[in-house]
Amino acid sequence: MMADEMQMVPGVEDAPPTILCVDDEANILSALKRLFRPQGYNTLTATSAKEGLELLEKEHVDLVISDMRMPEMNGAQFLEQVKNRWPDTVRLLLTGYAEMSATVDAINKGGIYRYISKPWDDTAMVDLVREALERLNLERDKRRLEALNQKQNEELKDLNANLEQRVKARTEEVQQTMHFLELANEKMKKNFMTSVRLFASMIDMRAEKMAGHSRRVTDMARRVGAQFNLKTNDFNELMYASLLHDIGMLGLSDKVLEKPFSALSSEERLEYIKHPIKGQMALMELEDLKGATSIIRSHHERFDGKGYPDGLSGMNIPLGARILAVVNDYDELQNGSLTSIPMKEADARAYIRDARGTRYDPQVVEAFFAALGAVIADEGGVLVQTAGLKPGMVVARDVSTSEGIMLLSKGYVLTEDIIGQIYGYEKADSKPLQVYVKA
Repeated sequence: MMADEMQMVPGVEDAPPTILCVDDEANILSALKRLFRPQGYNTLTATSAKEGLELLEKEHVDLVISDMRMPEMNGAQFLEQVKNRWPDTVRLLLTGYAEMSATVDAINKGGIYRYISKPWDDTAMVDLVREALERLNLERDKRRLEALNQKQNEELKDLNANLEQRVKARTEEVQQTMHFLELANEKMKKNFMTSVRLFASMIDMRAEKMAGHSRRVTDMARRVGAQFNLKTNDFNELMYASLLHDIGMLGLSDKVLEKPFSALSSEERLEYIKHPIKGQMALMELEDLKGATSIIRSHHERFDGKGYPDGLSGMNIPLGARILAVVNDYDELQNGSLTSIPMKEADARAYIRDARGTRYDPQVVEAFFAALGAVIADEGGVLVQTAGLKPGMVVARDVSTSEGIMLLSKGYVLTEDIIGQIYGYEKADSKPLQVYVKA
């Protein structure tokens, strides 16, 4: 029985929603049944994809939750069949391992609404299912209203032109219907934004230091974006990208997530720098996020062309990505995601200031400090190579390592012993220190 035919059956619309859970593990099915029992849903279970398809042929099912890894037919293949045969049924993927390629396959072929990682959070799972069913009801209501609108338009064509009163009455009915459609579409937009925020919060739960990261980055991106008077669509794309910029990290191992970038091994860095591309791939099927995915892909590019994944430089980097690069690094410098020791706010600002023109677009840095209500202070001083340092010189700026560890504070008077220690540090670290001295 097709979805539209099912809607014509008396009493179907009034029945509680039916959920089908498919998993080859009995304990998982039992846990899902217990979780959904208080919600009043009619919950069906199947221990294989084959059994699930047989149930779908017999029962009207509103939503399917399928495990990814199952014998004979995996979750992606099963949901692809569900999509082709029962397109009106909402499809969710339950996966117990972080394998982005398999998840992307399920998104492309099975057209899944969302995917959930094991072990799941009960509250988030219940909220996600409720949201998916509400969206399904909205889409059904929208189709019914559109069908009613089409029918009324056809009736209007058949009316006698002289029956002005009847035409007027029908026109008023059409206008009312259109008003209802607008309300329904507005509610769908709000639900979409709610879904994006929910997904962002799930990303932040992957690691302790990421807690609140997406929210803070989005708030700062909003303030910086306002400095550029972006068009409404461009501004919305920046907001979506800010909320979801770390979605590709869902596929990273806990070992990599727990370390700051500066402490990653070369092999771990190769894994880490793939996350912007994985983030773009995970969202590429969502038309409303098409612009945001370009920003997500490019938010680790550098203004001097030394970033990743594509080595873009200057204005070839999307403006949204140039903004996101600054505000994301500003937060990560303070939460310890970039350097081994979290920076203080003032040190993070100094880092952003000193990297304008190399890592960051100078115009974006100016807008960033304007959004902070701060001024880019010119601390002055002359950059002197270590070989040119002499006893008695006064340090004009704090001297820090590439990991953000301060070695000398502003105002320190150099001695032969300190200069020797600077030589020794550079030799051990193979990286020159930037030492500014007063002219």
